[in-house]
Amino acid sequence: MYSFICDYSEGGHPSILKALSETAFEQNEGYNYDKHCKNAADMVRRLIGRPDADVYFMPGGTPTNTIAVAGSLKSFEAVIAPSTGHIEVHETGSIEATGHKIISVDNCPDGKLTADIVRRVVGGFEDEHTVVRKMVFLTNPTESGTIYRKSELEEIRKVCDEHDMYLYIDGARLGGAIMAESNDVTMEDLGRLCDIFYIGGTKNGALMAEALIILNEKIKPDFRFHIKQRGALTAKGSVLGIQFEALLADNLYFQLAAHSNRCAQKMAKGIAALGYSFDVDSPTNQIFPILPKAMIDELHKSYEFYEWAPYDETRSIARFVCSWATPEEKVDEFLRDFQALSKQFQ
Repeated sequence: MYSFICDYSEGGHPSILKALSETAFEQNEGYNYDKHCKNAADMVRRLIGRPDADVYFMPGGTPTNTIAVAGSLKSFEAVIAPSTGHIEVHETGSIEATGHKIISVDNCPDGKLTADIVRRVVGGFEDEHTVVRKMVFLTNPTESGTIYRKSELEEIRKVCDEHDMYLYIDGARLGGAIMAESNDVTMEDLGRLCDIFYIGGTKNGALMAEALIILNEKIKPDFRFHIKQRGALTAKGSVLGIQFEALLADNLYFQLAAHSNRCAQKMAKGIAALGYSFDVDSPTNQIFPILPKAMIDELHKSYEFYEWAPYDETRSIARFVCSWATPEEKVDEFLRDFQALSKQFQ
């Protein structure tokens, strides 16, 4: 039984485990004041071309999103997000638990907010009887594995500037977006266009580590207080910094993301070659083929993956995810099994 359920099933990349082992008996200052966090933060600043960035290392995606939103907004300010966005669907109301409203937007094409959608949501709400639309939340890649083009981000940035809003990008799988073949967004572009965003490590080779990057001067003051209050200022912060030092050395972070994408795209091409269609055209490490329900049942005897959503009476959308550790031979094995099963269901 091989799992294509997610990209965090495995532990950590050997380079990260080696770095943690080699530093296990070091005595480091706590709470991200250690030399490793400082060095990793400088590596992030160079990567995005922003020496003025504040960088904080977090233990997971949900606390990162929660603190990023709650630490940026006043109590009467709200965040705009796609109805499929991670903070809306998969984080147990963590944003609402901080007292902030999510303005959820349905029918976003390919799971993406657009400048026109944001402009429409913002328009006509200008007094104290409504929440202030203050932040736009994007994931890149989206929950559907799709990516934002540079022109799309630039147009959303314009709307944010027009309405004095922050642009926040959830980068849990950011490496996958950057390394997608069709991508034209660079890390420097994110440093230029975002007010706040994060680079996800947990889903790309780290044991658990995310790097939250704050670029807007209005958000920076007292941010460590928000992190501490919400339980993410870890005493052994050096463990997070060490992981990012290893990830960002010699482009390892991007090599791992490229491998994840390559495995998933090989799987997608093999499935498509047999005549199956997809719910969305994803260029990253998540793919969503539309398959007969009976075929999904048979595949589940040998592989773990999500039956994502029903499509019609006889078919469902499946989700397959490849990771930094997925062996290419497992993809080949899956495609052989898939081809053999396909003859029964076509």
